[in-house]
Amino acid sequence: MPFHLHFGPEDLLRCRFAVSPLWETQEAIRTLRQPHRHAYYRPWLRQVAGVAAEIDLAPIRLLMPRTGYAPDFLCPPPRGPFTPFDEELAHVRATDPELVRKELARSLADTPGAAESERGRAMLADPAGALRELTALLERAWRLLLLPRWPRQRALLEDDVAFRTRQLASGGLERLFADLHPKLTWADGTLTIGHRADHRRVLRGEGLMLVPSAFVWPKLIGGFDPPWQATLVYPARGIGTLWSPPDAPPPDTLVRLLGPNRAALLSGLDAPASTTALAERHGLALSSVSAHLSVLRDAGLLTARRRGRQVLYERTGLGAAVLEG
Repeated sequence: MPFHLHFGPEDLLRCRFAVSPLWETQEAIRTLRQPHRHAYYRPWLRQVAGVAAEIDLAPIRLLMPRTGYAPDFLCPPPRGPFTPFDEELAHVRATDPELVRKELARSLADTPGAAESERGRAMLADPAGALRELTALLERAWRLLLLPRWPRQRALLEDDVAFRTRQLASGGLERLFADLHPKLTWADGTLTIGHRADHRRVLRGEGLMLVPSAFVWPKLIGGFDPPWQATLVYPARGIGTLWSPPDAPPPDTLVRLLGPNRAALLSGLDAPASTTALAERHGLALSSVSAHLSVLRDAGLLTARRRGRQVLYERTGLGAAVLEG
């Protein structure tokens, strides 16, 4: 049964994108619970196996029914395009305990026996305490599971936003929704999402929030009832290479010409990347990467362009020619 989102004239002008580290943290926890969901995540699962064992995620997993409702307050729609994790979590910590209790009860009801379990009863009896426990777990999961690899993941999500924004500019919502996900169809001002439950929502001028995710594949998450803004979390492009092993070493002739670090940076720029993402990818200090990039740019091998608060580097034609020998 489908999920219908009805757009009015103002909604067509108020669709926007956001990158959410809080959403990624929640979906990473869900992936840990379902390790066989897709082969794309096996490299990441191997990388975090040790630290994941240090976190007791049972309270959050209790609120992730196999089918049904997960509390909206735990992962509300992002408030800005690139809100830091700490700001998102502060917003969650400020949730009204009565809303927490209401959404906890709705979620626990979708897992047989959860509301009657010792942990479920404790959550419902003390929603403020449950909120403190859940947000502390989210913070710990973020710092151990995602933060060490976040620059590369954020670069991938931002690249997806840039690609989708170009689609929106060239062909409007029809072009955007045409390949966002197979379960989406767009017709007559209505976005229809293939879903188990039959649900309708009129957006009433607030538009739709679109959030790319590295962990939601192969699913699509759409929903949020008022007072939350309607939000669609969809799989980002390129996740198959996100946790892949490091690139093959650059050619020996290039290493002799440029030195090992500059050669590695030049050969690894198959797609535009920021200084932070390159530092994380190659295991180099941020200041060192910045200095190397400046030399490569001054030599005409790289070009730099600003996108939002980031500067992205990519190879020039001369840089590609040098790389190819």
